[in-house]
Amino acid sequence: MQEIGHWINGKLVAGTSGRYADVFNPATGEVQARVALASKAELDAATADAAAAQVKWGATNPQRRARVMMAMVGLLNRDMDKLAEALSREHGKTIPDAKGDIQRGLEVIEFCIGAPHLLKGEFTDSAGPGIDMYSMRQPIGVAAGITPFNFPAMIPMWKMGPALACGNAFILKPSERAPTVPLMLAALMKEAGLPDGVMQVINGDKESVDAILDNETISGVGFVGSTPIAQYIYARGTANGKRVQCFGGAKNHMIIMPDADLDQAADALVGAGYGAAGERCMAISVAVPVGKATADALIERLIPRIEKLKVGPYTAGNDVDYGPVVTGAAKANILKLIESGVAQGATLAVDGRGFKLQGYEDGFFVGPHLFDNVTTDMDIYRKEIFGPVLSVVRSDSYEAALKMAMDHEYGNGTAIYTRDGDTARDFAARVNVGMIGINVPIPVPLAYHTFGGWKKSSFGDLNQHGPDAFRFYTRTKTITSRWPSGIKEGGEFNFKQME
Repeated sequence: MQEIGHWINGKLVAGTSGRYADVFNPATGEVQARVALASKAELDAATADAAAAQVKWGATNPQRRARVMMAMVGLLNRDMDKLAEALSREHGKTIPDAKGDIQRGLEVIEFCIGAPHLLKGEFTDSAGPGIDMYSMRQPIGVAAGITPFNFPAMIPMWKMGPALACGNAFILKPSERAPTVPLMLAALMKEAGLPDGVMQVINGDKESVDAILDNETISGVGFVGSTPIAQYIYARGTANGKRVQCFGGAKNHMIIMPDADLDQAADALVGAGYGAAGERCMAISVAVPVGKATADALIERLIPRIEKLKVGPYTAGNDVDYGPVVTGAAKANILKLIESGVAQGATLAVDGRGFKLQGYEDGFFVGPHLFDNVTTDMDIYRKEIFGPVLSVVRSDSYEAALKMAMDHEYGNGTAIYTRDGDTARDFAARVNVGMIGINVPIPVPLAYHTFGGWKKSSFGDLNQHGPDAFRFYTRTKTITSRWPSGIKEGGEFNFKQME
């Protein structure tokens, strides 16, 4: 049985806590490895080493740090196939989807090559008699990232790229369900020129998370996961004086107007709802057609598309639409919510409950499901299912559809399909959601914009990647300087007014 440890001071090391978690092959249900779960002592020791290494790294000029990011981009492209295969083996997503996971992380590393520009300060000369003022951005010291299973490459890179480019040391605590790719990323960072100790990867569970939140050396923490855990990490981290950004759950609505291209909308819903088995915080899980005719025509188009979806392991080829969910517990939770939808009166238009895949009967596969006539009081509407389940909630009007998206407790992403520019502009201006798609089903911004939701989808003042990341991982220091220029007035005991 393979044992997976940690990445400490530039090398793989075994865990010493004596505690382990199973790492499954989601396609077969078999345990393929076990990963060490770090103790508080292991986390604290790794953090102390990172803090020592950060001093020299933080003093390295931004251009040299950017060159490490540039080299990392080349290595990621070189090892794309190897990384994708490892990611698919532990997560279950298809190879094309795994490559997309890596690519969207790589794009953030590319953005970080611009660190010298993004870290520039400001300067005002002659702010007063002989007085100049300037500001500089300096690293916060040691930052930590607590990242989820569903994007084992992308989200670690969203966190570590900006943190390292800003001159910080970085502690990564990835999901124990998919630990291999984060360790591979750390090894590639070393090959790219990152000094030993500047990036540490600590595998673990809640004990490691709490150790991060309580460690006095760690100044900033970024998290992506469920909303209850996001709230917990934000509360405990900020109570300990840390800078914290947390991104939680989602229930993303797509509004389909009567003038929309319904074939385009149906294709978009299938891709956005069922890709990666629905295990995306930006998945569209609620379709809101406006008007009965729109809803009936949409359902007519959705059913055959969904029934044709090919579900299977990543080894079955690139024409597989989606693979298994990550664990048996995740599968059980999805099926429980599906049963609640049936019990609460929704119409199960596509029923995937009997799905079985020959030769993979013990795998964590969930067939595709489509609910119609869903109402806003049902569990399948209120809760994040995180599986291949799409709910159709019919709406009589645009205003009612807009209100539905605005009233939901989550506000991560939303989309509208329409040919009318006025409706699209009104929707984008009024909806209280962080990321908006107009005829775009998964509105994830590119790396040079920022990613973040509203309401219970996000906790903290700054978003992920883009310029916000460089603000989050740095502190601003402002200097007021005065050099003698023949002005000899003696001491003053009050604030001098600027002339």
